[in-house]
Amino acid sequence: MAPLFRPGTDSLLRVLIALALGMPVASLAGLLLLARNPLGRGSFSPREQPVEFDHRHHVGDEGIPCEYCHEGAWRSPVAGVPPTQRCLGCHAQVWNQSAKLEPVRASGFDGMPLRWNRVHALPDYVWFSHQIHVNKGVGCVTCHGRVDTMPAVQQVAPLTMGWCLECHRDPTPWLRPLSEVANLTWRPSGDPRETGRAVQAALDVHPRTNCNTCHF
Repeated sequence: MAPLFRPGTDSLLRVLIALALGMPVASLAGLLLLARNPLGRGSFSPREQPVEFDHRHHVGDEGIPCEYCHEGAWRSPVAGVPPTQRCLGCHAQVWNQSAKLEPVRASGFDGMPLRWNRVHALPDYVWFSHQIHVNKGVGCVTCHGRVDTMPAVQQVAPLTMGWCLECHRDPTPWLRPLSEVANLTWRPSGDPRETGRAVQAALDVHPRTNCNTCHF
C-alpha cells in the first residue's frame, strides 16, 4: 500500500506554518517601515495646487515675508492660507490678464475660496500649534525647509514623533531670535547652541515631552 503522505510533506507543512505565522509580522513591519520612509510620508514630492504659486518668485525675488500670507502662525495653532483678496491686491494690477490666474479672479468674483492642497498634514490625533513655536524662536525653515527655493512646496522634514521629540529634548540648535523666525537664509554668527541657549533663556523655552503635550 502506498504511503498516504509523500516524503517531504512534513517540511512543506513547516514552511506553510512559518509563512502563515510570519506574514502578519512581516506585513506590520513593512507598514511601520513605510510610515518612516519618505515615500510613505509623501516627502520630497511637490504638491500640485489649483494655481501655480511659485515661492521662488514671491519669496525669493519679491521678498514677500512668510507672515504676510501666513500670519495665523503667529497668533493661532494654524498658519492658514491667504484669502483671495490678498492675492488680488497685487494681481488686480500685475498679470491681471494671465490665463494662469483665472482661478484667482474667479474666486474673487464669486467669493468661493481656492481649495489649496495641504503639504504638511499631521494625523488627527496629533495637536500642533504654530503660535507657540514661532513665538519661542523656532524658525519657519526648521520645519518647512527653504520654500524660497521651491517652485512647488514639498515636505522636507519627516514630522515623525521621534523627530519632534528630538527637538523638544534639545531645542537649542534650532532656536533663533524672534526677529529672524521668518528669515529663511539666517544663520547664527557663531555656535548655534550658544545662540540657542541665549534665546532659550530670553524666551523661557522649556519644551514638554509628556504624551498629553501633543495627544489629548
